[in-house]
Amino acid sequence: MSWLLKFVKEGQPYLAATLLQFGYAGSAIIAKFALNHGMSHFTFAVYRNAFATIVFAPFALLLERKIRPRMTLSIFMKIMLLGLVEPVIDQNLYYTGLRYTTATFATAMCNVLPALTFLLAWILRLERVNIKRIASQAKIVGTIATFGGAMIMTLIGGPTIGLPWTRHHVNIPSSTSTSSVSTHELQPIKGALFIAAGCICWAGFYNLQAITLKTYPAALSLTCFICSSGALQGAVLTLVAERGNTSIWAIQWNTKLLSYVYSVSLSIL
Repeated sequence: MSWLLKFVKEGQPYLAATLLQFGYAGSAIIAKFALNHGMSHFTFAVYRNAFATIVFAPFALLLERKIRPRMTLSIFMKIMLLGLVEPVIDQNLYYTGLRYTTATFATAMCNVLPALTFLLAWILRLERVNIKRIASQAKIVGTIATFGGAMIMTLIGGPTIGLPWTRHHVNIPSSTSTSSVSTHELQPIKGALFIAAGCICWAGFYNLQAITLKTYPAALSLTCFICSSGALQGAVLTLVAERGNTSIWAIQWNTKLLSYVYSVSLSIL
């Protein structure tokens, strides 16, 4: 029994990482469904970060009240840049790419994120690489394999796999479906470019966040500030990009609300 308890205890981080991947997959599926039914990716990014700020703020105030460093101009500028890079630019690029592709395609493309993060960290000298060491060689080989897999997903399209419950609904365009859905789903290369650009921003966000945490080690407070700055900057972008279209701000009991709540729950994990 002791070995079983030890196995469970030591395997908790791996189990959490596995469950998180399931969560990301579910988030992509729900977001894709909501985007196909008229959700604006601009307001999705705004509401997602606004809800995350509301959820994280109480924990940041209570748990980090004694360790929260003093806010300086340098830290403030880094927070604003972090809020612009990931909650605004990255998320809007990713969900735009998701419109043009599928949830499976978008999730698979995001596998290039660790490789991009490693390359940026290497360029910025945040990651030390010694070609003679096995660990560094493994990172380089993994990076090459990751990019190779992403290129295969982008350029090679295989046949449709017919499942028992989808045999009667394979690639039959419906007259009631919106033109945006049918148009976006036929542009995988364009969607891949948007997702790849979003992953580059995401990788830059991770590296800048690592730098910021060295001078501002209050992780929950930093997350709260990033989400709030992202929501504010995203709201300004949405007002400019979607000016005159006030209906996109409406929240109803549908898949849009489900996608907002689910994405915040995933952020907490």
